[in-house]
Parts: sequence; structure tokens; C-alpha cells
Amino acid sequence: MEHYRIQPEPIDVASYLPWLEDPACGGQAVFVGVVRAEFEGRPSVGLEYDAYVPLAERTMAAIGGELRREFGVRHVVMVHRVGRLRVGEAAVLVAVAAPHRAEAFAACRAGIDRLKARVPIFKRELWADGTSAWHGEPGGPPAEVPRP
Repeated sequence: MEHYRIQPEPIDVASYLPWLEDPACGGQAVFVGVVRAEFEGRPSVGLEYDAYVPLAERTMAAIGGELRREFGVRHVVMVHRVGRLRVGEAAVLVAVAAPHRAEAFAACRAGIDRLKARVPIFKRELWADGTSAWHGEPGGPPAEVPRP
């Protein structure tokens, strides 16, 4: 099975694990990226994500196809949040199932690396001092702006 989704709702990791079940797969690898309490040495209170959803989900599906071909993965799940997230909340889930653990680990790592590099998701860091900055914005480096 495959599942690629951009969603505003919290990511319920356990609800996606059944998508990986397959008696032919001896390896499942799961990566959950969570919002951390600091960025670039500055205290952070959270993140805001935005995305061009149709293109983001198509790009995630293309990456999933690559993982299936390159690593022999049988099942792929990729989910990313949009909206405001607090420290500790899950922002992204990449999960795969493959016949063997080595391929599952390699595919999961490649999946998150490719998602971060290619999927059109934009991140706004929300610092504790009330400032914020967008990252991943087209047209150059993000500029620090006051947080509303």
C-alpha cells in the first residue's frame, strides 16, 4: 500500500502502521520528525508549515515510486503537517516496509531526505523572542519578520 498526504490534523503515527503490514516484509522502518525547542541556537516556540498541496502530494508519490524501484520497498507512507505546530508535535512521518531491514532503513532515510529536498513545503520558524522567519521560500534566503 501507498499513502501520501499533506494534512492540517495531527499525525497519528499508530494509525498508519497497519499500512505496512505484509507477511512478505521482514523490515519496517519509521521516521517521525517532531518540532524541536530550538533552531540555530535560538529558543523556538513552534513552527508553521505551508505547502502547495497537489504538487507536494504528487512529488511525495514520485519519491515513493523511486523507493519501491531502488530499494525493493513494498509499502510507503509519507505524511506532512501544515499549519501551526507546537514544540513536540509530529511534523512529518515517513514509513516503509521491505523484505529486509537493510533496505527498509535505507529507503526510510532516502525518503525523508528526498522529501525535505524536493517537496514544496515551506517552514516558518517561530522564535521565543516574537520574531519568525520563513525557510524554503522561493526567491532567496528567508528574511526575519515580526510574528503576528
